[in-house]
Amino acid sequence: MSEVQPAQPVTPELRAWIIEQARAGAQPEAVLASMKASGWREDVAIAALEDTLRGFLDERAKAAQLPPQVPVPEPLPATDGMPTTLRLPDREVRVLMAMRNPRVIVFGGLLSHQECDDLMALAAKRLTRSETVQTDTGASEVNSARTSQGMFFDRGENALCQRIEERIAALTQWPVENGEGLQVLKYLPGAEYKPHYDYFDPAQPGTPTILKRGGQRVGTIVMYLNDPEVGGGTTFPDVGLEVAPVKGNAVFFSYDRAHPVSKTLHGGAPVVAGEKWVATKWLREGVFR
Repeated sequence: MSEVQPAQPVTPELRAWIIEQARAGAQPEAVLASMKASGWREDVAIAALEDTLRGFLDERAKAAQLPPQVPVPEPLPATDGMPTTLRLPDREVRVLMAMRNPRVIVFGGLLSHQECDDLMALAAKRLTRSETVQTDTGASEVNSARTSQGMFFDRGENALCQRIEERIAALTQWPVENGEGLQVLKYLPGAEYKPHYDYFDPAQPGTPTILKRGGQRVGTIVMYLNDPEVGGGTTFPDVGLEVAPVKGNAVFFSYDRAHPVSKTLHGGAPVVAGEKWVATKWLREGVFR
């Protein structure tokens, strides 16, 4: 017979201590280690941490009048260790780097070199000066912050796009129909995309119109289609991160609140030499039409 574990009630004093540690900046892993060292069973400690911190963060969010938290895509399985390789139905993808806050994951070999070349060839005929969505009106227009050429494929427009979209859906565990069509961008020397957020600002009057097509954006995956000679990395200024643009690789990031608290401010650093091609996929809360 298995030994019956003694009950370990989660008291108000324990919850208050957990919140005190959070306010002091302690990481959840460190708090968990302290609890285990004090004799708490791991399962009880984890449950107490998750429940207490969830309530604490929700209260802080309400006090700050933040937009509501929403479910987001999550490529990595909820396991103790981070896998080095993810086996998708049609391809193995390497996990090169992962951050929790913000949620940023760099993947190696999401696309084959041939897929990159084919996507550039298909897009090249339709490139025009890139535009951005204006959340004050809901329309698109040329913006001086984005000095690139670009085009959009419709979702599932051709066999290549369909294959990539299905691969991304399997990777992110997010439905194909919740994704926008692939956007391909070409940056020449000196071209850049200044730091910005991908979600639509809830405070802008044009946002409700934009959200009718599938809800808020909740995730982004940027795929590098070639190797620029110098420059062109994807930067995350809030956390001092820059992802190198390596052909076939991709960077994924998600944002569970449409607010700067997500720390997903990002940009495309200027291309110094050569040219940079990327394909971007935005994931929405609901079905994108």
